[in-house]
This record gives sequence, C-alpha cells and structure tokens, in this order.
Amino acid sequence: MPTNVTDEPLCESELDTSGLGGHPAGLTTLFFTELWERFSYYGMRAILMLYMVAPKAEGGLGFDIKYAATIYGAYTMLVYMASIPGGIVADRILGGRLAVLVGGIIIALGHFTLVFPALPFFFGGLGLIVLGTGLLKPNISSMLGSLYAANDHRRDAGFSIFYMGINIGAALSPLVCGYLAQGVDFKAWLGSVGLEPTSSWHWGFGAAGVGMSLGLAHYLFQIKRLGNAGMRPEKKLPEATAAVKEKAPPLTVAEWKRLGAVGILFVFTMLFWAIYEQGGSSLSLFADKLTDCTLFGKEFPSSWFQSLQAIFVIVLAPAFSWLWIRLGEREPSSPAKFAYGLLFLGAGIALMVPASLAAAGGKVSPLWLTACYFLQVTGELCLSPVGLSTVTKLAPLRMVGMIMGIWFLAASLGNMLAGYLGGFFDEANLSSLSTLYGGMGAAAVIATVILVCLTPTVRKLMGGIH
Repeated sequence: MPTNVTDEPLCESELDTSGLGGHPAGLTTLFFTELWERFSYYGMRAILMLYMVAPKAEGGLGFDIKYAATIYGAYTMLVYMASIPGGIVADRILGGRLAVLVGGIIIALGHFTLVFPALPFFFGGLGLIVLGTGLLKPNISSMLGSLYAANDHRRDAGFSIFYMGINIGAALSPLVCGYLAQGVDFKAWLGSVGLEPTSSWHWGFGAAGVGMSLGLAHYLFQIKRLGNAGMRPEKKLPEATAAVKEKAPPLTVAEWKRLGAVGILFVFTMLFWAIYEQGGSSLSLFADKLTDCTLFGKEFPSSWFQSLQAIFVIVLAPAFSWLWIRLGEREPSSPAKFAYGLLFLGAGIALMVPASLAAAGGKVSPLWLTACYFLQVTGELCLSPVGLSTVTKLAPLRMVGMIMGIWFLAASLGNMLAGYLGGFFDEANLSSLSTLYGGMGAAAVIATVILVCLTPTVRKLMGGIH
C-alpha cells in the first residue's frame, strides 16, 4: 500500500534522515526528476510566446499578440488543469510512482513533436505536454509529502529544497533553449553548416525534450530510494468491492473544515499566479520589445530574462528554508505567509508602471525587470512551496492526489487569466501598459488586506495544523 501523510508523530528512530540535509532519501530522487521536468517546461515556455508572435520570415508563426496570448493562456491553464484527472488516475489506478513515469514519457514525446515546424505538430506537441504534465506534476508533489508525517518539522523545509531543485532546471533552461532559439551566434552556425537559420526555434524545443529524457533516466535509476511512496493501489476482488465501499468512511467535520481552508487559500493562489505568470506573457514581450538586451556591449536573447525568477529562487530558497526552521514556534502560519507573498508580488509588478512610462524615451534598463522579478520571487517563496506543503497536510489521506490536482487548478486558472491579461500588451500605447501593471499591483495589495483579515478564520478551519 502507498505510504501516505499521517497525523501521527514519528519517533526519532523512525525518521528517515539519510537524504539531502537530513531529509528522507526519496527527496533526492524527486528533487532531480522535477529539476529536469521543469527544465523541459520552462525551456519551452521561455520561447513559446516569442515563437508565436515572430514573423514567418523569421521562422515564427506570425500570430498577433492577442491570439498568441490566448493560446499561451489556454495551454498553461490546461497544463495545470490536467493535474485533476492525473491525480485521480494515480489514486485509483496507477499509483503516483507509475503516473510520474508515464507522464514523463508523454512530456518528452510532446517536446520532440514541437521539433517539426508544421502547425499540426505545434498543437499536437502542446497537447502531449498537457497530458504528460497532468500525470507527473501533482503526483510527484504528493509523493514528496508522503515521505513526511504531517507534523514533521522538516516538511516545509523539504518542500523549499524541492522547490529550489525545480528552479535550478527553470534557471538553466531559458539560457540553453533561449540561446538555441534566438542566439545570433547559433543562427550563424546553422547557416555555416547549410541549415536554415530560421529553424533555430525548433532546436530550442528539441533541447527541452532532451531535458525531460534526462529526468526520466534519473528517476528510473534512483526509484528505489522512494521506499513505498507512490506504489500502485492494491486491487480489490470484485465480490469485495461493495463491502469495501460500505466501509469507506465519509469525510469528518474536521476534514471538511480543512478542505474549506484549502478553498480559501485557493482563491488567493489563483490571483497570485495570474500576476506572477506575466513573466511568460506580457513581461516576456516587454523584455523583447522595450528592454535593452545588451550586457557589456554584447547582445543576449530576450528569453534569458526568464531565468531571473528561477535564479533568485535558487539564491533565496535556502535562506527561507533556514528561516522557517529558525523561527520555530514563532514561524508565521500558512495564511500569514500567503499574505506576505501577495504583498511582495504586488510591489514587484508595480515597478513596471514607471518602467513602462520610461520606455517612451527608448528601451529601458534591464534593472527594471530584474528588480520586479526579485520582489516577485520573494513573494513566491512565501506562498508556493508553503502551499504545496499545506495541501499535503490538510488533504484527507484517501484523497491527497485528487486534492493536489485541484490545488493545481488554482495555477491553471491563474495562468489562463495571465494569458488574457498579457493580450493587452501594446508597445505603442505605454500609458495603457502602465495602467495594466498598476491595476495588477493594486489587486495584489487589496488581496493582501483581505487575507490578513481572514487569517484567524483560516487558522481555525485548519484545526491546529500550522
């Protein structure tokens, strides 16, 4: 049977401390698997919007910004929405371990499909990535949660370490995939060997597929370190099915209250991602069209800016992991951390108001985007890894995969809204652009105030889980 999160404390002798930093051994397996999966996702994401709006003469699809943003929003929404059926399939049929493996294979096939330039391959590749991510993403997080007891003080720190691994992949991939897709030197090399320089976009997509393949190889090599986590559910005999259903207990009042707390945090998480994911839509276009992409006189691909968020996570995640443990009993509650996250997010996107106005005088300094991403990542580390940890603590044991999938629905809807908002990007109307970013900043601050007022209620619903 799968080893799930429990509310029972473990004796010190029962704790698995053989892994990274005194954490369970399985953390290392999941850390590197998710690293390469995120390499593939963020590598493709870094160039997706730019590829769609690039003229056909430059190898792109030639879509207008609103249409491209609609596709971007729909795709990123479906990537997370697929986590719901993916969690259910793992809970009832495959188990988390097999779901992650099958999902990774489908993701790799999707990226390699994008190597082919025809439009049917483009949409087909996106569809495969959606299906694969739906199986992999919720279940790898659920397996991580199952390595810890609910009251294990290492849990939030473990998720922060896991989150750092995600962002190592996310930091490297725009540099690699972005260089292959947009790099002037690489395009020149393609021409020198008799290949079409405008095909460079598809080299970037292919590199993302190679990353996912490396993740699959690592996962299979270290799968034994997971112990019993994510094993397939035991098959029940047909004649025993009815009896088993009768014995299945309904949700208790305490479980319903905890799900209520998840629901409240869900709403604020959706708003968070709608603003944060501008990095792949409007902020990506801001970097490409309105930002000076030179360093020491050397031009670099605009997609490289999308590495900044991940780099900041890598730098700051260990500090946050240490901070939560160091604070001990003074550590802020999960809803309080969410409020901090929204506040920093709002401050970051608000910086783009003066940046937009300054663009009237020509391309602006890259420091504007750098500062924006730094503040947003500070908020991200207060909210995202904490949210993953909180859901695995609050979800009923028999529903953890499905609830994790529902949790990712918040990111799904947030990404859809991010794509919609990104469609309003207009480099020719900088005042409307500043209004767009100012509205996002105001929404984040208002949400912060509301959540602060709701925090006592959410803590009661959580029933003593911090």
